[in-house]
Formats: sequence, C-alpha cells, structure tokens
Amino acid sequence: MAKNKKNTTAVDFPFYVYLQEFIRIEKKKVYKSFNPLSKKYLSYNNPKENSSAFLRPPQFEALETYVFLKEFCGNRKLWVIFEEWYNKTGVFEGRQTIGIEQKTQQYTMFDPTEVGQESTKEVYDKIFQQIKSMDQSYPNFIYSLTMGLGKTILMATCIFYEFLLANKYPKDERFCHNALVFAPDTTVLDSLNEIQTFDKSKVVPSEYLNWLDANLKFHYLDDTGTSLSTIDNSDFNIIISNTQKIILKRSHKAKSAVETLFGTETRNYTAIAKDPWAELAEEAGIEDDAGLTANQRFNKLLRLKQLGVYVDEAHHVFGTKLSDDLMSTTKSTSLRVTINELAANLLRAKSRVVACYNYTGTPYVGKRLLPEVVYSYGLKDAIDHSYLKKINTFGYDNIRDKTQAFCKDAISDFWGKIGQTRVENMLPKMAFFASSIDDLQNELRPAVENVLISLGIPTSRILVNTGDDSITTNDDLREFRNLDSPQSEKQFILLVNKGKEGWNCRSLFSVAMHREPKSKVFVLQATMRCLRQIDIFQHTALVYLSNENIAILDDELKNNFNITLDDMNNSGNDENKVAVKIVPPPVSIKMKRIHKLFREEKKVLDHQIDFELDQVDTEAWKVVRTQVNILNQEKIGHGQDITESVEKFEYTPLMLVAEIARYIHKSPLVIKKILVESKEGIDTICKYVNEFNQFLYDVIIPKLFTELYKIIEYKDEEELDVQLVKDPKEGGCYYLKYKDNLLAERDNEKFAPYKNKSFNLSHYCFDSQPEYDLFWNLLNNKKIEKVWFTGMLTHGQTDFVINYIDPVSGGVRSYYPDFLIQKSDGRYIIIEVKRDDKYDDETVQAKKRYAESIAVASGMTYEMIKSSKAKTSYVN
Repeated sequence: MAKNKKNTTAVDFPFYVYLQEFIRIEKKKVYKSFNPLSKKYLSYNNPKENSSAFLRPPQFEALETYVFLKEFCGNRKLWVIFEEWYNKTGVFEGRQTIGIEQKTQQYTMFDPTEVGQESTKEVYDKIFQQIKSMDQSYPNFIYSLTMGLGKTILMATCIFYEFLLANKYPKDERFCHNALVFAPDTTVLDSLNEIQTFDKSKVVPSEYLNWLDANLKFHYLDDTGTSLSTIDNSDFNIIISNTQKIILKRSHKAKSAVETLFGTETRNYTAIAKDPWAELAEEAGIEDDAGLTANQRFNKLLRLKQLGVYVDEAHHVFGTKLSDDLMSTTKSTSLRVTINELAANLLRAKSRVVACYNYTGTPYVGKRLLPEVVYSYGLKDAIDHSYLKKINTFGYDNIRDKTQAFCKDAISDFWGKIGQTRVENMLPKMAFFASSIDDLQNELRPAVENVLISLGIPTSRILVNTGDDSITTNDDLREFRNLDSPQSEKQFILLVNKGKEGWNCRSLFSVAMHREPKSKVFVLQATMRCLRQIDIFQHTALVYLSNENIAILDDELKNNFNITLDDMNNSGNDENKVAVKIVPPPVSIKMKRIHKLFREEKKVLDHQIDFELDQVDTEAWKVVRTQVNILNQEKIGHGQDITESVEKFEYTPLMLVAEIARYIHKSPLVIKKILVESKEGIDTICKYVNEFNQFLYDVIIPKLFTELYKIIEYKDEEELDVQLVKDPKEGGCYYLKYKDNLLAERDNEKFAPYKNKSFNLSHYCFDSQPEYDLFWNLLNNKKIEKVWFTGMLTHGQTDFVINYIDPVSGGVRSYYPDFLIQKSDGRYIIIEVKRDDKYDDETVQAKKRYAESIAVASGMTYEMIKSSKAKTSYVN
C-alpha cells in the first residue's frame, strides 16, 4: 500500500482550555441543554453544590465536560465541535471570543475577522487538520488526569451516568447501553476491579441506586481462558478486561489437525474497517484482507448494542510509545484495529460504538499536546492544590556499586523525617526498586537488613514482592495488598518490576532506586507511586535516586508532563494551615427550617385561551450587532438587527404539539385541540414560534401550564437548635487553610480585648481582605454584642447552612453565610460580604432570597454588603 506522508508543521492548541472557559462563561446556556436527570447527577457530585460530594473538583470538572460533550455537543466528533466553535456556528453561535497565550508558541487564537489577521486562518487550518487527522468512525476523546486523582472512579461515574440516561432515554443514540473497559496489563486490571466494588452511593443519588444494583451486570475477565457470558442484545453490561483477552491478532501459523477439530476458542476473521485506518492497520501488521484470529470474547461483543469503549492508562494500552499510539497517522496498534473492527461490525448489525473514552495521566508527547484532549489536569496543578504530596528529591553520585552506603543514607533520612510517625494511623512505607531478582536477593536485601539492625528497627518490617513464587509467598502477597491498613507493620518494601500503574499505596512516603532500570519510563512510574494524597495535610514524599536516574526522571517529566524536576520540587501549596479549636462554651442558636411541598392539581379548562402573543415584548430576544471602540468599549453608531441570521428551528403544527407534550402531561390530541381552539389558532401560534423560538418556552408552555394546572403549596416550619460549630470527629480540632495577613487569632494581642465579644473558635481564617475589614469594623461597633465569623466552615463543620435552589443547574446547593452577629437588643443579623461585580449575579441573588426567607422565619434579618463598603458599613 502506498504511503501518503505529509510534512506539516504541528501547532499546539489547548482546545480543552477553551472548552472549559466556554462551560464557565455559558454555564446557564449549557445546563439548559442537559436532561433533568443529568442536572441532578451533576449537582449531587458537584463539590461546590454538595459539601459532602465525593468527587474532587478535577474529577467533577471532567465529568461535567463528559456530559457537556454528550448532551450540549451531541456526542459528535471533536473536529466537528472545533469547527463549530471556531466559526461560532451551531451550539457555539454567539460565543465570546477568548484569547489564551501559550508560552511555548507565543500566539493567541482569535477569530481572524475580529483582529484582521488572515494568517490566523492558517493556524486554524493546521489545528483543524491535526484534529481531523485522528478521525475515526466514532467520537474519540482523551481525558488527562494525573496519577492519584482518581481516573478509575471517574470512569465508573461516567459509566453509571451513561446507563441511567440510557435507561430513561432508550432510543437516544448518544448514550451507551454497554461498556467495555480496557486495561493494559494485569496490574491495572486489578485496580479496575474498583469499578465493581466501589460504593456507588458516593456518586449516584440514592433514588437510582436500587435500579443500578438490580440491572448492572459485571463481567471481569481476569483469566486468559475466561469466556464472556453476556446475553446477546442485553443492556447494562460492564466488561472489564485487559487487551490481550479480546484483541484481534494476526494468525502466524496454520492450525494443526487437532486444533482444527477440537479448537473452539478462535476462528479466522477478515478485517472490514476502511480507510484511513486500513493504512494504519497495515503498519500494525494487519491488512484489509488479512486473516485475523478472533476469540470468543470479541465475537460476543459484536452481539451487544450501543457499546462505549473505555481505555484506562491509554498511553500504555496503545503500545510502548504514546506518540505512535494516539497521535501518529502512520502507525497503529492491534488494540486500535480491534476497536475499529468492533465499530465496523456493530455498524453492520445496526448498532454502534457510541464513543471511545481514553483516560491517561498526561496530555503531552514530549512537548507536543495530543489533539483529542478534552480535559486535562496536570501533575504540577495536582501538587499545587494538595491533591498529591509535595516531593523532595535527593541525588547520589557514583552510587551504583555502593548499595550499603545508599541504603544507610536513604533509610536514616527517611526514618528521621517521617518513618516513625503514623499518618491516618498507618505506618509510612519506603519502597526500594531492584533491577533484578538476583540484585534484590544478593545485594539490596542484605544491605537493608544491616541498616535496619544498626538503627534498632525490626527486620520483620521488610516485605519482598518479586513476582517469583519461590521468593514471594501468598502471605507476602496478602501483606502487599494490605499495606494501606493500620494493621500493617511492614515499612520497607523491596520490589522488582512493581512500579507501574495499578499499585496504589497512599501510605507510601518514599522511593529509592540507585541503579538504572531497563526501561527509562519506569523511573518516572516508580517515583510517582509515592505521591498519592494522604491525610488532610499536604505531606512531603522523599525520593532517593542515583544522579543517572535523576537525569532520566527529569527527561521523562519533560516528555510526559512538559515540566522539569525543578518544577516538581518547587511545587506545593504555599498556604498555611492552623489547628482551629472550639472555645467553650459552644454557641448554638434557634433557627427555623422551612419545609415546602408542592402538589399539582388539575384544572378544568372551560374557556378559550388567549395567549396575547401580539403584546409580548420581543426586544430581549433580538440579536443586535454593534460596532465597539476597542480602546474604551463605547458603542459606535446604532446597532444592526441581525435576528434573521440566527439559526432557528422551524416547527410544523404537529411538531409544535409534540414539543409541548414533552413538558405538559396531556395527550397530544388534547393539546392540539386547545391550540386549534385558542384565540390565535394553531397556525398563528406556529408563525410566532418560528419567528422567535423563545415564544414556545417563555410564553406558550407557561401559559398552558397555568391554565391546566394549579400548584398548591404546603409549608411547614420546624424550630431547630443550630450549632455554629460541630464537635470535630478526630483530633479535637479542625485543620483549616489561611492566607498571610488574613488570620485572626484569639490570643493575639490585637484581638485579646475582644475575646468576650467574639471568637467561638481559636482562629478565624478569612478568604479576603474585605471580610477581615468587616470583622474589625463589627468588633468596634458598640451597638453589637457578639460577632461570629462562620464563612470558613464550608465542609460539614457547622449546622449554620442555608439550602437554596441554584437557578443555573436547578440543583439544591448549600450556602454558608460569612457572619452571624447579635445586637445589644438581642436581635440576630446574618451578614454576607460579596464582591461588587458579583452582587447582582443571579446565583448570588438566589442565595439572598432563600437566606432572607429563613432569617424572617427565625426572627432575624439578613444583609448582603458589597466588598467596597466592608470598611465603612454600618449595620442597622
């Protein structure tokens, strides 16, 4: 086959950054497109809405992006999404223009028509071609979350979301009815078992748990000979397997007579996937008409519908070099061919691969950014935001043949800094990686034992895991699996080839390796093992390497994360933490909780409906283009009405009735009769709706609902004794972050005179200078008897919380006011400090409305103060 190689200059463009910015800016528009169930699912997992949410912010952002691509973007291919985004068409019509400067490339991507640079079109063309060159017969997305952020849990959360939506909307082709999860090797396959054992209630709202438990069917292929037992055409199967158990392979030899007669596992198969992947298949050793060896598991997958493919640790599943596997247009791997063949066969069977979701630890190949990345959260960001440990790296010259000296220095340093301190009641662990079993047995183990004896540490704290049954017993393997438990007394773990993905040990605090391994990437993989987060403090991992391995680590960080070792060593959260204790006696107040119940009651429609369409003000729906002075942002001249150019949906009377029936629980025949008999008539209504689609949702449907139904509200008020601070579960205190100059300490001489007026806690940690200024202002206000700062308790440490409905997502969120004060006359006032530019935000105003209703019911008042007024505000 002739090769057509193009010599094009690559351009790195972080499209995923722009997607995140679009979701942030257009959140209301984006969430409006989501299904109600999706909104509820996201709200349940959003750490900003649900203080007890299990997902970390990066995991939630990735989940939100997943739903965004699925529902807002219609599960289309990334090159289609990019084209619409760039041209501001389709779902991205009217988006804001954003430029994000890239330090490595020194350019900003704008719409060329707005900045007058035609050369920008050339940049766009290159980016577009890079993304489109990865085109396959199904959407393909890459989610990059660095090690330790919980990619497996994220994957499970996405699959559960898919199945819930597929059950509710069974004919919607965007949603997966079955999931195939690929792992690169047995180590990661073991970790993927967490999808099955994971407590689903942590990410799935309670009302859907019973359905999931009753319908999920797990198929865990942990044995090469294990057959796949899915029922043909069934739904909600999760097949977890490593690639070797399903992958197509080229047949290199003819079967023997015995194999032909009795063999049932494999059969010949002819590839049907077409260009451009036929060329890539040839590179993988598989031609279009080649005979492939298909196993029983592959054949069973062809009988499932709406299959979603999830690839864990994608940079290893697709081969040894990420650049060849996920980015190259001249190479492929047998796994990629297998997925493409699944897609082609399912398409023949009138089903499909819905999409392929690749989860990896890095979006980079060298300093090149992978084109199909849709979400990324990097290693440095994870350390900076305390999702991983900090790291201190120590290098050794000429240490290769000095095992005893290396072990003595490393163990002594580890033991003195962290080795004797339990964290989460677990002993800290230190891992030594040997280059071979002989090296471990003859040099490393005796050296470690000698050092432990000299330090008075029992040698029983050594655990060896080599993969050799004659050395590592079943008891050793059991101990290895239980390292992350308070019962484990093992601290010095001697390993051969156990540094790859899948070994998750949070209590691992140190890694040591003084000889260069065969695989350079192993140095990076082994080092990363000790960075997993543990405890509420950000601890520091200790890494001891020969200088040769230091150089390798630096190169691998550049190649895989686009950062240097210096970047890593200088990473970390510089915010301070303080132990905050409750000052007795504990403070509690009487507040009312308002419980509301709404009941829908049908009304009898005995009159003709007048929608009064000619009286509706449509000005807010018109799209007006105005020239703006770029220097002072002032408008120039009059705006031009370009509403006609806006893409609109054209309804027929029948389509109009069907759309209304989605929202109003009435027979379409009843709805049609009402519209026909209305004052305007169905044809006139259709004309108005086709001119402005907003007529349907803002006028027609609300009017019909109020005419057909009556909403009866039931309200119940319950008086509660609310604790301003709950008793800490562990340690007798809370550990909270604070910024420099924004900490108020009860025993500090500045605040000592106000001990009796405030400080139900030993410290107040303020988020901003205006909060601090207002606190000082309130302390010096003689009309105020008591001042309590409550804004720092936002993670379940207080009952002083106000629940409200977020106007954007529609979910119930928790709001923690900044201050509670008591005046000299006994009245309570709840106070919130808000940035001036956020004061009129609809979400902020929603908080205010709900807080005012609670305050009034509880005999209190509520005040929201702008930041600019914090120093001078007078509380009435």
